[in-house]
Amino acid sequence: MSAAAAEAAVMPEVATSSVIETGPVRRQRVRVPMRLVMSPYYQDVALSVYVKVKALAARPEGCQAKSVTIASYLGLSPASVERGMTQLRRPDPDGVVELFSERRTLPSGRGRSALRTVRPMSRTEAFVWVPVAAAEDLTSRQLRAYALIAYAQARGIALTQAELAAGLRHHSGKKAGEPLSVTAASAVVDEVEAARWVTVQRRAGTQGRNRYIAHDMAPEARPDGVGEGAGGVLEAAVEKEAQGAGCSQVGEGSGSPVGEGSLANEESPRTDSPDDARALVSPAIGDVPVGDAGPVENPADAAAPAEGCGGLALRAGGNNHPAPSKLERRSRGRGSARPSYNGPQLAMSSHIYAVLEPVHLLLERVHNDFIVRKIAREVGRQLRGGTAAERLHHRLTTRFAKVMLADIRDPGRWLLGVALPRWGCGHHDCEAGVLWTTGRKCEVCTEIVQEKYTARQRTQRIAQGLCPAHGTRPGPAGRCADCELDDAIRTPARVPVQHKLEGPPRGCCSDCGARIFMTGRALADGLCKPCREESSVMAVFTSAARAAPAQQETCSGRDGDARCDREALPTRSVCARHRVQELAGSA
Repeated sequence: MSAAAAEAAVMPEVATSSVIETGPVRRQRVRVPMRLVMSPYYQDVALSVYVKVKALAARPEGCQAKSVTIASYLGLSPASVERGMTQLRRPDPDGVVELFSERRTLPSGRGRSALRTVRPMSRTEAFVWVPVAAAEDLTSRQLRAYALIAYAQARGIALTQAELAAGLRHHSGKKAGEPLSVTAASAVVDEVEAARWVTVQRRAGTQGRNRYIAHDMAPEARPDGVGEGAGGVLEAAVEKEAQGAGCSQVGEGSGSPVGEGSLANEESPRTDSPDDARALVSPAIGDVPVGDAGPVENPADAAAPAEGCGGLALRAGGNNHPAPSKLERRSRGRGSARPSYNGPQLAMSSHIYAVLEPVHLLLERVHNDFIVRKIAREVGRQLRGGTAAERLHHRLTTRFAKVMLADIRDPGRWLLGVALPRWGCGHHDCEAGVLWTTGRKCEVCTEIVQEKYTARQRTQRIAQGLCPAHGTRPGPAGRCADCELDDAIRTPARVPVQHKLEGPPRGCCSDCGARIFMTGRALADGLCKPCREESSVMAVFTSAARAAPAQQETCSGRDGDARCDREALPTRSVCARHRVQELAGSA
């Protein structure tokens, strides 16, 4: 690694260069891992998106720009930016994730743009400094070629066209994954040279190789004479750096002595020019402005701010105007622009126009025919899909009544993203949680809402240190009393297993209930020994009592001189007449 690259390794991941006195300078640079540049897994658009997101993430509020805004900065389509972000968010074959996206929602439930951050790089990881302005001026493939040239320049490697072509690959078609041909790679380098980000010295290197010199500052920020015509000075600087003798002087940053490097004495975490006088309005609705922002409802009618009132610059050069598309840049290069459309005006079906009757006020404020056509196509698609015109009319009326007109900054986007889409579950009859045909609440949506509420309540209880299930304070063991009670109810008490005793069989006495061995006489009468003895004694007394009245069957009294022959009472030895006489005599 050269002295300049070694010194750059201890610098922050986002750095700034010197400021030319002529005006604002696009001077931001970000540190890009070489694994992102060299890996065939990542497409070219992923590199452009990484550079811009990392530059915006260096702001105090972080990268809060939407994908549409980032696409306008890079001159790409939103779909391409989304594809690059998706690839950066997924683990590569090595399991490394380069981009992290945190979705945010306001307390009212309205979504906000995601907060994006990049993976922190290690100090021993190979990297290359890439200017943010290069990502805005160059196409994605040109930016990868620039990064390869800048890395070879920092390491002192004599890069050949074949080696450069091996680092550029096809990402679609039959040749997907294969490197570009040398002819195609040379054409890409010529385009980068035409954009003044690289100077190519033909046959100036060893063995007749081309010498590539990558510039780390925007073309408009370089002093006169540094560029395509400054071959001698730049060649001497590169040769000196390749030999290990080129290093920055004390206190002058990591740039080369000829003024081509980044001569930053103070590093700023911002990626925007604070003195941008060309900034007009915030480029995206919902983005947090860096400074004081004005109204953005009617950017065409708003007056430009006064000179020096910057703070709104979200682009690397402080320019808030959307970057021109690739077709516009190519048209400018050829000198002939594509003629504008002058055909018939847009016509809308009367049926579709009647359905859009509740939002005619917003439809009149949409001045883009493409957006109007998309709105009409969306309405027609839903009508063909089985949605009744009355249902769609009611949906537009209800949603337009729930929002303030002043809060709708982009009528076209609001109609396509808020008013027209159907909200609800997979049931076609569900309309925002209510069945359209019956007017009853949708059970599926109710369950989904309940599950989300339960999950949110559980998360809040865990954050507060309470029991997730009951919301009570847990005990010393880490569980609350309700959880222990639920466990006791769900898990019944274990019944002890009765062990079978050894020896003769046991039973209970049929009289007193005592436990006895069922052996001998107990098998016949089922009594214990005391009860058996008592039973035998009682049997003797019972038999004696029964035998006594049998001996005195007649009365023992006398009627005069003769014996009474009447039957005696059961408990007496006399009959009833003589018993009465006995009682009368005693009285």
